[in-house]
Amino acid sequence: MRIILIPLLATLALDARAQVLFASNSKYNYITVENHGKHRVLSFNGSQESRVSLSNGLLGHFEYTEHFQMPLIWAPRAKRVLMVGLGGGSTQKAYNHYYPDIQVDTVELDPMVASVAKRFFGVKESPKLKIHLSDGRVFLKKNKEVKYDIILLDAYTSHRNGSHIPYHLATKEFFELVSKNLVDNGVLGYNVIGTYDGWRADNVGALHQTLQAVYPNVYHFPATETRNIVFVATKEKAALTTESLGTKYAELLKVHPKLSPQFLKRVQVIQNQEPKSAKRSPVLTDSYTPASGLLGSRWR
Repeated sequence: MRIILIPLLATLALDARAQVLFASNSKYNYITVENHGKHRVLSFNGSQESRVSLSNGLLGHFEYTEHFQMPLIWAPRAKRVLMVGLGGGSTQKAYNHYYPDIQVDTVELDPMVASVAKRFFGVKESPKLKIHLSDGRVFLKKNKEVKYDIILLDAYTSHRNGSHIPYHLATKEFFELVSKNLVDNGVLGYNVIGTYDGWRADNVGALHQTLQAVYPNVYHFPATETRNIVFVATKEKAALTTESLGTKYAELLKVHPKLSPQFLKRVQVIQNQEPKSAKRSPVLTDSYTPASGLLGSRWR
């Protein structure tokens, strides 16, 4: 496969003049909703979590959320998707619009986030979009009835120093639990805030190493507008090639002739090389206490 590394750019600046629509402390976050120019922005403790166009609820989202559609390459006939983390619901709304036959379950820890997503970001529960208020790991551990075709992770904790991955949602044991909740050829998508060679590169390396310890193949899709990398880990044992990628994409088009407008563009940034930082990074386990700062938290 031909690998193309597209440089990451700094996060786009928003209009400094903001109209505050909502500001409140929940049990977990200080949540704000603000209108910035043409966008509505959801923030937790000052960190931007979600964005949407004021004129069209399917536009204006952060680019990386479109990479959560990439697992469909390996699961073109997916019927059930689980997403851990709701935010403003950009991914959930996209699935409901472009792939209406797919049921999307969402696990969200913070009830206020669910309320805000419905009130300000156009998230509507339905038979095809259900929200469960729970910790993601607890939900998966209790789940005994449903197997998912795709499981997506975009759950973060945040404080004055920025957003961080909850450690208990990043360990080998957690990814084994995810695997048990997936069908035989299921796919995991995981958003990591970081870069390959600089800022938070150790997080990127550690997540790659940990996913690689559980799943036969791990791919990654770097965003160009923000410092986000979405990992896609597959239970399929055969490694992707240029030829097989073309075959899979053709199969996906048969099932979903009208993919989201940027789908092909997002596919083309796929990477399959191990990040340089992975060589110096550990496999994260429940019993391992990371050095201060790794993932921004410690397992308890």
